[in-house]
Amino acid sequence: MIFKVSEQPISPADLYAQVLQDHNGAVVTFCGVVRNHANNKPTRYLVYEAYPEMAERTMAEIGEQIAAKWSVEDVGILHRVGRLEIGEISVLIAVSSPHRAQAFEACRYAIDRLKEVVPIWKKEVGENGEEWVEGPGAGAPKG
Repeated sequence: MIFKVSEQPISPADLYAQVLQDHNGAVVTFCGVVRNHANNKPTRYLVYEAYPEMAERTMAEIGEQIAAKWSVEDVGILHRVGRLEIGEISVLIAVSSPHRAQAFEACRYAIDRLKEVVPIWKKEVGENGEEWVEGPGAGAPKG
C-alpha cells in the first residue's frame, strides 16, 4: 500500500505499476484533474495545503478500511500539494484486485472517504479572487 502527499507531479503509470500484482485481474484508477472552472466561475489555478503526516496516516486508514471491507490490499493514494495548474493531476487513486467489482467499489470508496476526512485543503484562485473551498471541517487551514 502506498499513501503519499507530495509537491511533485503525479505519474499514473508509476502508481499503476506499484499496485499491479500477479494475483490481480483488475486495476481501477481515479485521477482528479484541475479544471478551468468551479460553480460557473473561471479558475486560473488551485492551491492545495495539507498536514502531510496526518494526511498520509489518514489515507493509510482508508487503505485499512478497504482491506477489511473488500479484502483488497493493493491500494495507492497520492495527493499533490502546492500550486497546480489547469490539467494537472491533484489526486490519484489506484486499486488492484482479483476482480473488477471489488476494484471499482474500493476506488470509489477511497475518493469519497478522502474528501470527507483527509486533512487537505483546496483554494480556488480565479479572476475575482481566491476562496478556500474544500477540506475536513470546510474551512481554511489554520496557521
